[in-house]
Amino acid sequence: MPRDLPIGNGNLLLNFDQTYTLRDLYFPYVGQENHTQGNLCRFGVWVEGRFSWLSDPEWERDLRYEPDTLVTRVTCQHPGLGVRLECHDLVDFDRNLYIKQIDVTNLAPREREIRLFFHFDAHLWGTTVGDTAYFEPSNKALIFYKGTRYFWLSAALDDTYGPSSYATGDKGKPGMEGSWRDAEDGELSGNPIAQGSVDGVAGLHVRVGPAASRRCFFWLAAGTTYWEVRSLWLLVRDRGLESFVTRTRNFWRLWCHKEATDFGDLPQDLVDLYRHSLLIIRTQIDNRGAIIAANDTDIMQFGRDTYSYMWPRDGALVAWALTAAGYGDVTRAFFQFCATALHQDGYLLHKYNPDGSTGSSWHSWSSPEETLQLPIQEDETALVLWSLWAHYQRFRDLELIKPLYRRLIKTAADFLVRYREPYGGTGLPGPCYDLWEERWGIMAFTVAAVWAGLRAAARFTALFGEDDVADRYRTAAHEIKAAFLETYFDPERGRLARMVTVAPDGTVHRDPTLDVSLCGLFAFGMLAPDHPWLVATLEQLEQALWCQTPVGGVARYQHDTYQRAADGPGVPGNPWFICTLWLADWYLARARTFQDLERPLALLRWTAQHALPSGVLAEQVHPYTGAPLSVSPLTWSHAAYVTTVHHYLEARDRLAGRLPPVQDEDEGEQ
Repeated sequence: MPRDLPIGNGNLLLNFDQTYTLRDLYFPYVGQENHTQGNLCRFGVWVEGRFSWLSDPEWERDLRYEPDTLVTRVTCQHPGLGVRLECHDLVDFDRNLYIKQIDVTNLAPREREIRLFFHFDAHLWGTTVGDTAYFEPSNKALIFYKGTRYFWLSAALDDTYGPSSYATGDKGKPGMEGSWRDAEDGELSGNPIAQGSVDGVAGLHVRVGPAASRRCFFWLAAGTTYWEVRSLWLLVRDRGLESFVTRTRNFWRLWCHKEATDFGDLPQDLVDLYRHSLLIIRTQIDNRGAIIAANDTDIMQFGRDTYSYMWPRDGALVAWALTAAGYGDVTRAFFQFCATALHQDGYLLHKYNPDGSTGSSWHSWSSPEETLQLPIQEDETALVLWSLWAHYQRFRDLELIKPLYRRLIKTAADFLVRYREPYGGTGLPGPCYDLWEERWGIMAFTVAAVWAGLRAAARFTALFGEDDVADRYRTAAHEIKAAFLETYFDPERGRLARMVTVAPDGTVHRDPTLDVSLCGLFAFGMLAPDHPWLVATLEQLEQALWCQTPVGGVARYQHDTYQRAADGPGVPGNPWFICTLWLADWYLARARTFQDLERPLALLRWTAQHALPSGVLAEQVHPYTGAPLSVSPLTWSHAAYVTTVHHYLEARDRLAGRLPPVQDEDEGEQ
């Protein structure tokens, strides 16, 4: 089930699903330690003997955000109960404090008591072993703790703080589903403490006049000690919950508009999605630098693992998008994270946990011959250098570059020079896992990324006056490009191969599968977008990978089976947002007239049309229904949208004569 509404501040991240049920709560790292483990934290309403959870089908829901903020605007109406809720959820931009503001409207022609119930299903540290939940009467709060993780749940109505009723309970035992069942008769037991596998419910009893509304709050503070969460309660008491709502709303609007971007004729709905994509991206970035791929725990049903990792490739491409948008202050920590994670031999591994430790992996360290092979995707190392150069170009951030120069830039570039194909003497990069993490070989995408990474390193070393080192990196890049031109074109099919493998006897085998990752050849600058080989390849690619259904969109490659939702003629795989946007990027790179902008603009519109009403973009969509598939939101999808919007604006300005033609920075390399 997609996560329609992520909210966070880089330490505390909460996700709501499409039924407006809280599903994920990460703290203190974004993507690590999910303290609900994806289970339901329910919200319920009782009126005149009738009860309903917001996840029940009778509710009419509209899940959105306030414009240009990370404050939700959710409307839930239940005709049978005669109740409407207008809810605003937020995580304070600076403090680890989640607030739910609710305007409760009584649709009946008489005064009624409406009872609201907030349920927290604790899985502290990601397990249900050894949790404690208790009610503290002096501060009128439910407190959940285990070790150095504390959560403080309370409520407020007018000037009165504390819930009207409460209960703690056991769950996961025979006959014990949890205290949420206690709420369904509208009365909570007041059980003051539970230990082991626990949950808890706080209730508010609100009297509302006929056709009138009243405002109330629930709030949850997160910390590592009792005193830390208690100090947040004291702030709430002194300042009032409304002040945190107002300041967070204002902060995100300022953040969203800090760059004076000229969107010109770009339709307003596309501009809105651009700004909101930046906000969604920010929710997925930990304050210590990890750019997390996605934080939708429902994906665990597929492989018993999540996307809550920092893939260096995804991170580098997201950082590039943020750089283009002017958010270099967000990406600085990402590059520092990569420098710390870099292996002493100069490569980055498959993926990393948000705290910087090595993530899980299915990449083997052993070759079929049982010799050591590096379990890497070499593009991940190379693209960090490429993205870092873009950051430097935009911000001239020498204070960032100085400590990274030897540790990251030169160490990684030396590895890229050294790690070459061992059998055929081709000069290509060495074999590794492809960017889709499915096969071993030398992917065209990887070749272009390594070429771009070496060129970025050459520019950095030239800046620092190490001309001999810069020449070595340029020479390696030149050799790699020459080897590519010699190896990858398939004259029989009239197109480029997506991958080659080199046998121990030096024989080269081409993989002819049409794969959208071939767009990396122009995206990273190794081939001009109008290079005849590339044009022939991408024209065939668009024809083969466009889903011939009413949904449309571009699949990853021919016969893609990952999360495949449907078979049939004209369905090469599920449509992906990043793939569709890469095709738009190619059209924009080739644009010579304003009419040439129409096709990429249509692909941007396609993206907006298949976003959720909240603006969230999944990884994939169903080829027949357009429903989100796999994880949602996918950070990379939003970054790809931001990138394509910038390419559109640049192409428009270039055609209008406001930008010079694109030129290569290093003479003789193209």
